[in-house]
Amino acid sequence: MAETVDVVEFGIGGTRYALDILLAREIVEMVPITPVPRAPPYIAGIINLRGEITTILKLNTLLGLPGEGRRETQKIIVLVPDATNGSNTGIIVDDVHTVRQVGEGDVAPMDEAMAREAYVRGIIRIGDGEDTKNKQENDLIIWIDLQKVIREQVSRA
Repeated sequence: MAETVDVVEFGIGGTRYALDILLAREIVEMVPITPVPRAPPYIAGIINLRGEITTILKLNTLLGLPGEGRRETQKIIVLVPDATNGSNTGIIVDDVHTVRQVGEGDVAPMDEAMAREAYVRGIIRIGDGEDTKNKQENDLIIWIDLQKVIREQVSRA
C-alpha cells in the first residue's frame, strides 16, 4: 500500500499551497497583530495566543509572493515549536481550504535544480487531469518545504 500524508491546503495570492499537517499546531482566525519596531518586512508582528506571545510571519513575503492584502478569510496557521526552532510562530495565509490526504503517486517531484533554489517539496496533482472543463483551472498544489523556509529565511535574519 502506498504511503499517504496529510497536508493543510491553503491559498496565497490566488494560488493553492500545502504544508505537512504535522507542522501545524492549530489554525486560528485573524486577530489584531501588534507591530514590532524595526522588525524585518516578513514579520507582521506579535499576538497573545492564550497567554503565549506568538510571532506572526507574512508567508507571502518570505516566499516572494504577492499577497491579496487584508481579507476576511485570512487565517493564522500556528506552527509546532519543532518546526520553528522552539519558538511560538504562526504564518498568515489568505485562506485555509482543507486538510487533504495525499498519496505518493499524487506528488510530482521538483526538478533538481529548482528544488535546490525553491522552497518546494513537490507538486500535488489533484484529480486525473481528465475533463478539465468541469474542474477548477488549477488542479496543482505547491507543497511548501516550510522548515527550509524557516531555516534559510528566518534563522539567518
